Amino acid sequence: MDSTSRVEQPDPNIVGSSEGGGGGTGTSSASAVTEGGQSTTVSAAPPSRYESQKRRDWNTFLQYLRNHKPPLTLARCSGAHVIEFLKYLDQFGKTKVHVTGCPYFGHPNPPAPCACPLKQAWGSLDALIGRLRAAYEENGGKPESNPFGAKAVRIYLREVRESQAKARGIPYEKKKRKRPSTSSSVVTAGSAVAAEVEGSSGGGGDGSGGDGVIGQQPPTAPNTTV
Repeated sequence: MDSTSRVEQPDPNIVGSSEGGGGGTGTSSASAVTEGGQSTTVSAAPPSRYESQKRRDWNTFLQYLRNHKPPLTLARCSGAHVIEFLKYLDQFGKTKVHVTGCPYFGHPNPPAPCACPLKQAWGSLDALIGRLRAAYEENGGKPESNPFGAKAVRIYLREVRESQAKARGIPYEKKKRKRPSTSSSVVTAGSAVAAEVEGSSGGGGDGSGGDGVIGQQPPTAPNTTV
């Protein structure tokens, strides 16, 4: 793997930060002339916190590519380079990750300080990859060639999650999404329609009022390869 040089003046809050420069979150305004000839100023809404952070993350990654030795273009960037970037960010981390030989390995609340390194927390890296994956496609990249959605990156993040869970003694439990029961929804909607039809027709309806079942399609992630 190619060696990298450090980014000049890197943003230590690159992961999970919501403050600092680079984004320019101030409101922008535009002038418009009404039919009466009067000039009015229309203020545009400032970008959201997420959008500002995504832009800063994207600019930092592009700067990282420019400082790469040898220089690396976005078109040639692969999942391996993304993993290299994540490892580079560890030097700015603030999360204590105990090594195997540390007496506090697996201890969620160590009673005393130790010399174990500080790294980026798994949750911060996972959120960062999500923002960069979206920024890549917003800037003209194709989903099928998105290096941030590569299988190698997903495997690396999973390994970081598992290793940090053991080292810190804090298990990362994946939140389960509550799925609405389709069968119960159909029965409830059908009963309501049948009752309404029966009430309006004096009890002679057959209950065929057309069940309004709302289908919910889960979001799909882009299927990408390295």
